[in-house]
Amino acid sequence: MPPPRLALWGSELSPFALKVRACLDWAGLAYEWLPAEGGRLRNLRVNWTIERAKRARSVERHPRLDPLDEYPLVPFLVVDDRRVLYDSSALAQWIDDRLPAPHGRLVPTDPAVAFVARLVDEALDELGLYLAHHNRWVLSATTNDAGARLAREFRRVLPPGTGRIMARHFSERQVRRLPYLFSVAPAGFAVGLRPALTPPAPAGFPPTHALLAETWAALLSSLEPVLSRRPHLLGDGFTIADAGVYGQLAMNLKDPDAAADMRARAPGTVARLEAIRDRRHAGAGGAPGLPPDLAPLLDVVARTFVPLMQQNARAYEEARARGETLFNERAFDRGRALYDGTLLGHSFRAVVKTFQVRVWRDLCAAWRALDADARGRLRPLLAGASFESTPPRLP
Repeated sequence: MPPPRLALWGSELSPFALKVRACLDWAGLAYEWLPAEGGRLRNLRVNWTIERAKRARSVERHPRLDPLDEYPLVPFLVVDDRRVLYDSSALAQWIDDRLPAPHGRLVPTDPAVAFVARLVDEALDELGLYLAHHNRWVLSATTNDAGARLAREFRRVLPPGTGRIMARHFSERQVRRLPYLFSVAPAGFAVGLRPALTPPAPAGFPPTHALLAETWAALLSSLEPVLSRRPHLLGDGFTIADAGVYGQLAMNLKDPDAAADMRARAPGTVARLEAIRDRRHAGAGGAPGLPPDLAPLLDVVARTFVPLMQQNARAYEEARARGETLFNERAFDRGRALYDGTLLGHSFRAVVKTFQVRVWRDLCAAWRALDADARGRLRPLLAGASFESTPPRLP
């Protein structure tokens, strides 16, 4: 059978699109990178295919669609100009199941190693996204050109002459969304830009810049010793954990101030990100394992991502018990399904995110499916992390 025709619809501004690209490149699969590298007619056809599938609710998530998930803006993988798939983590599993690479798997076969790979991937997808978004629109507020770059990528989709309008609208929208993505400025915060590009400080929301800065520093300090020593997190072989780290952190490589900060803190990590960007990881095979030097990274995950998911899951159940039916960004914009929590000793206010509920349920189910031997191997690396239940209600 000839290989399927693959078109990846995304943007270099999307960490999830970067992650899928890294997986496709590693597997040696040919694909179109759209819309940046497509002609106007090709782009319009693929965009129409995606929009039609979204309207018909026929977009697929491998191995099955979950009602708690939401369609993203990007990326989507279009297969043979007919099927439309989404969710970067699910797409990595789809590559393993449908187009397996001869040199290994993105999700390892060893259950304990697979659990860690998925845990790191999901932690970067959910909490890492907050860090990358904050770094772009707060740390690099005065130096990033993200809106202009997006407009250039979509120039063969947009009506002629509308690029500047899109660039301005996108930048303002992303800054406006900062509190939804966990970045809340302290009162009076200013970056010397016009109000629409000044990170917001909504009333009633505790500031989180210090929390995000602390988490960012901890993440880089846990990654740097590992990625300075070897090219892959889990020993030999590229996995979904590497792809997850790459997707979020590489998003900031073109955000000048954020990139400079990352390079100063973690030069070895940046070198690894650049190697993946340049496709030097393609075909990297081997048997991944559980190296003991992963402990600091997993400690960061256990202290940040795990309690965040637990608090979100508890808030979801409480909101449902009150009769709440609206969640995610639409709820945030209307001041609904909000909850208060703490992380690393910092207070925060967030909206319930149903897709994070699904992520947490899947991880807990994966933990329960492990046998005693696998759990025994993982407990020294995951000390303090519980995958059994949500924590008690905070006073």
